[in-house]
Amino acid sequence: MAGLVAAILVAAGCTVPAFAPRTDVGGEAAAPGAAATWRACPEVAEELVGRTAPGMRYECARVAVPRNWGGGTGATSGPGAGETFEIALLRARSTKQRDRIGSLLINPGGPGGSGVDTAVYLSFGAALGGLPASITDRFDIVGFDPRGVARSSPVECISDKDLDASFGYDPDPESQAAFDGFVTLNQRIGRGCGERYGNQLPLYGTEQAARDMDAIRAAVGDEKLTYLGYSYGTLLGATYAQLHPQRVRALVLDGAVDPRMGLIASSESQAKGFERAFDNFSRWCAANAGRCPIAPDARAAVTSAIDKARVSPVRGDGGREATPGWIFYAVVSSLYTEAGWQELAGAIEELEDGDPTDVFRLADAYAGREPDGTYSNLFDANLAVNCADEEEKPSREQIRQLQTRWRQAYPLFGPALAVGMLTCAEWPGGRDPYPTGRAEGAPPILVVGTTGDPATPYEQTPALAGMLGVGRVLTWEGEGHTAYPQTSCVTAAVDAYLISLTVPREGLRCPAR
Repeated sequence: MAGLVAAILVAAGCTVPAFAPRTDVGGEAAAPGAAATWRACPEVAEELVGRTAPGMRYECARVAVPRNWGGGTGATSGPGAGETFEIALLRARSTKQRDRIGSLLINPGGPGGSGVDTAVYLSFGAALGGLPASITDRFDIVGFDPRGVARSSPVECISDKDLDASFGYDPDPESQAAFDGFVTLNQRIGRGCGERYGNQLPLYGTEQAARDMDAIRAAVGDEKLTYLGYSYGTLLGATYAQLHPQRVRALVLDGAVDPRMGLIASSESQAKGFERAFDNFSRWCAANAGRCPIAPDARAAVTSAIDKARVSPVRGDGGREATPGWIFYAVVSSLYTEAGWQELAGAIEELEDGDPTDVFRLADAYAGREPDGTYSNLFDANLAVNCADEEEKPSREQIRQLQTRWRQAYPLFGPALAVGMLTCAEWPGGRDPYPTGRAEGAPPILVVGTTGDPATPYEQTPALAGMLGVGRVLTWEGEGHTAYPQTSCVTAAVDAYLISLTVPREGLRCPAR
């Protein structure tokens, strides 16, 4: 079970769910501005986890929101005017709840992660990696699938075949022919989404989703918002704070994204972050040879595995090939939690012995790929949101130059992060960038960062806090992506803030253990 909770923090740039949603929340959507109408839905937890958490009740609802918020009340003309999206909610409420404060709204990031799934996982308690009883006894835990994600009017425009091709593609296509092939693949993906959604593609951007959050706040009956956002969810929370500073009660932004970084800067930041995390893994491996079968040189073992796959990829069940891309994403997936390090070492050893099973398992958890080869809409939504947000659009020539430059500076991750920018460079439709200013009038906002975070490197934590002007930094000197609720120090600080609005002292740093 702890693995389930950790698995939701595997990410596509940020955080993503490991399991495709299956059970719809059902029910009639509350009209814009109306209170949510809840119905019992234990089946969601039963399908995700196999059972409900002891002492927890699960209720679901749907809320209608304008597709285009326009100036904040709904556009009267233009794309999506007069139409709505339906936002899926799940509420987990403890039977031991007392002195209720309100709702704690949850977003796991991605973009593309399911807050409905995350609320279920977090409801299973601290012993299993979920939220502590101190929180579930005082708050309803409310997860939502943002517009375009999972159960909320999902974006669906990328074929399983194209997703397989994208993930399996060489992460560093050196020859011009290989690079051009990746351009063509991304053009095909973009064209398919553009043909399906046309001028409504920008409506999946972050500012629109942050305005949905205020509709959710009103629908659940809270005067002010209490929110826990992981990774990309920190961008949603920061955007909300700028749009509605007077409606903020408490925001915890864990695994901070610096909103002022453009596409190139953020991609390079991630390249640095993953290289640093991989170096930490390599040092652990060398010092723990009994637990790391690819010791003493983990980097050489992984690099060799990718190089061999370029020539002769290992075949698994059904003839599926462990190409360089699948190995690369197995590495990426394993760096999101320190617990994944030993799994990665074992997977690389088994691949060397001719068995790619665990490489595929790790990579598929990242990709949201099911055993039958089908995908959730995780990456459809991820691209729709990221590309709607992004003003910067580097040229293919610029990306090609960065691929070469970053190969020297960040040899394992730099080229992939460079060519990964082709997705938005080839994406059709307009852009709808989010605001990047101060949250004037908001109360203190807690911004949490992990020093070994690969996906949202620690340097972005003080940057986000400084941009907001009311941010207070809490540092965890640990590994992996996001911090709460992983240690007693972090948990105590965050709980005190959420419950009593007690802000941690300036400069508080929590040890790794």
